[in-house]
Amino acid sequence: MTSTTNRKFIKLYTVAAVAAIAATPAHAVPAFAVKTGQPCSACHVGGFGPQLTPFGRAFKMGGYTMDAGTDAFPISAMAEASFVHTEKDQASPPADHYSVNDNTSLDQASLFLAGGYGDHVGVFSQWTYDGIGRSFSWDNLDFRVVDRATLAGSDVQFGLSINNNPGVEDAWNTLPAWGYPYAASAMAPAPAAGTIFDGGLAQSVLGATAYAWIDQSIYAEAGMYWTPSSGFLSAMGTDFGPGPISGVAPYVRVAYQKDFGDQNFEIGGFGFFPALHPGGDTTTPNTDSYSDVGIDGSYQFMGDGSNIYTVNARYTNEHQHLGASQVLGLSTNTSDTLEDFRVDGSYYWHNLIGATVQWFDTWGSADTTLYGGNSTFKPDSSGVMFQIDGTPWGNDPPFGRFGMRVGLQYTMYSKFDGASTNYDGLGHNASDNNTLRIFTWFAL
Repeated sequence: MTSTTNRKFIKLYTVAAVAAIAATPAHAVPAFAVKTGQPCSACHVGGFGPQLTPFGRAFKMGGYTMDAGTDAFPISAMAEASFVHTEKDQASPPADHYSVNDNTSLDQASLFLAGGYGDHVGVFSQWTYDGIGRSFSWDNLDFRVVDRATLAGSDVQFGLSINNNPGVEDAWNTLPAWGYPYAASAMAPAPAAGTIFDGGLAQSVLGATAYAWIDQSIYAEAGMYWTPSSGFLSAMGTDFGPGPISGVAPYVRVAYQKDFGDQNFEIGGFGFFPALHPGGDTTTPNTDSYSDVGIDGSYQFMGDGSNIYTVNARYTNEHQHLGASQVLGLSTNTSDTLEDFRVDGSYYWHNLIGATVQWFDTWGSADTTLYGGNSTFKPDSSGVMFQIDGTPWGNDPPFGRFGMRVGLQYTMYSKFDGASTNYDGLGHNASDNNTLRIFTWFAL
């Protein structure tokens, strides 16, 4: 970290959700449908991923090993493209080769190796071409070893996951890795501040977590994440993000799920505790330590598949001890807090047509250096996102594996980077970033 430009970048990246939003997963894997002999709608609400049904959660917890006896090759592909329009032109293009507004882009194209091998080993792995950044890298990884036993009269599913994003191994759509919005584009403006757990270390870490799922009701998981070598990350097409982890970062997750016929609910909690060297700078013995603790819940009404209702919610409290950043001139305060709450509700008709609405709110303590680009020196952002989409073959995909979804998203901001009006001191308002996105999404 040797220049003012780098320092500004690191300062934003440490608290930013921009990269996380750009990497938000939006994946349904047709190879799984062929392997299980089930339509996509058996595992996914709306007939397209990644929102899971109870059957889909059981398939994931079981290590992707369910097999209908097919000889399907475990390879799938996906592509996503969109048109993005903002209320006002942006101050600068969102990326090279694009304009300040009205951009059409190939957001991403991915290849998946996904399937089970015998009764105890399975994998979900994804390699992605970023059509906006024009680069290729690894994306989501979840390699599992599983077993099953009866203990004290209870059915227990044991598992070990090797993965590269805290929460990507989770089976509910409440945590950031698989939470709404399920499809997004880096063309759309996004608030700078976000918790570390909200994708801040996605694809820049490796972790090993062990879990137990008791009677398909009680879930407990614990593990550790660490930063691989810079050579390994470079070979994977990425870097250490906001900073390499000092030692290892603990992760814990608990949840309780209950099924009532055509309804099910989940309530849970999570914690992630990394200590980082901001920007990789180890000239100071201090680190920036984060304590991300939260609760989540979901409710699904599945009915007979004709009318499916889902509600997901998550609250995260992040305490930041910025010992290194303060010494390096990246923050004014030694300690800051950042809080995030979001809730979304969706309705799908016959797994063909759906509508979703989400309210999101991020707020925290003022820091004149960390949020120096904001007129209020605060991270506060809030708003509402609407989506309508259609999945023509949600119940009966052509060739048994071709999926397509088309949709429209609209995001309205009531606050953006600290304020509703003049949030950057240059006269820009939160509503200037209101965004219309029309997208197409294919999987094969």
